[in-house]
Amino acid sequence: MAAGELADAFPVSKPTMSRHFATLKDAGLIQAERVGTTIRYRLNVSVAEEAMSALMSILGAGKEHQQEEG
Repeated sequence: MAAGELADAFPVSKPTMSRHFATLKDAGLIQAERVGTTIRYRLNVSVAEEAMSALMSILGAGKEHQQEEG
């Protein structure tokens, strides 16, 4: 999607969205491509899947730990 389309979908300022895009790009979660005056962002699916898997492992480990204590 175009940066403006994404920014319009969230209740934050465009400079804030720009900082978020930069962070996501630095983490390798998104890729940016300039088309004329527009920047289009695309999810890097393989990196996103790895991040989700790691998050699920952490959440699963926390849940198991809570069950042991309970």
